[in-house]
Amino acid sequence: QVQLVDSGGGLVQAGDSLRLSCAVSGGSFGNFAMAWFRQAPGKEREFVAAISRRAFSTYYADSVKGRFAISRDTAKNMVYLQMNSLKPEDTALYYCGADPANNLVRFSPKYWGQGTQVTVSS
Repeated sequence: QVQLVDSGGGLVQAGDSLRLSCAVSGGSFGNFAMAWFRQAPGKEREFVAAISRRAFSTYYADSVKGRFAISRDTAKNMVYLQMNSLKPEDTALYYCGADPANNLVRFSPKYWGQGTQVTVSS
């Protein structure tokens, strides 16, 4: 069974940076495209960023383009989300997702992490 464990969230001020991590176990890491989603209180879960199986391609939501960067470390079975220039509207519960398909635009996670809270104060 594939398991994803999210970590790295916290309380920061606007303009600060934070790096989220997702540890993947129980499956062949290279078989999955990976992504981050987020869900703010009272809102639906939304896509943030995705990276292809071999990290050849990345895809971002317009709201984070230029501020966030997704990466993966095959040797460590880890996925990261570097978040810079954080804004209060970035406050949400962030989830890592794994999709065996490699379509970043239509990313549909088969597996989810448990989520890590990011709170950005103004």
